[in-house]
Amino acid sequence: MSETRGLVEVIDALWGGAITTLAAALAGRLMWHSTEVRARRRRFFGRELLWELPVAIGMAIIGEAVAAYFGLSRTVTTGVIASLSYLGPRGAEALLRQIFAKDKEG
Repeated sequence: MSETRGLVEVIDALWGGAITTLAAALAGRLMWHSTEVRARRRRFFGRELLWELPVAIGMAIIGEAVAAYFGLSRTVTTGVIASLSYLGPRGAEALLRQIFAKDKEG
């Protein structure tokens, strides 16, 4: 009986968690960057693309910490990292503000 594995599990098995985490973070930032390119706010191969690397690494660290805090599985952790990387620091801040504003109301 063979076990069906998803993309995250395969990448994890082949290259390990660190590569999976970094790939998710880079994919998230690349999705955001592509949106900016389509909106004609930046060029695809511009200087701005270099600044996405430290943001991706930082958001990967934050995503790993959030996932560890909530005890999430490896696959879910990868999704959290990609999502947080897509949002970036400002998007994550806006999300947290909304969450905390709702807590104060109720």
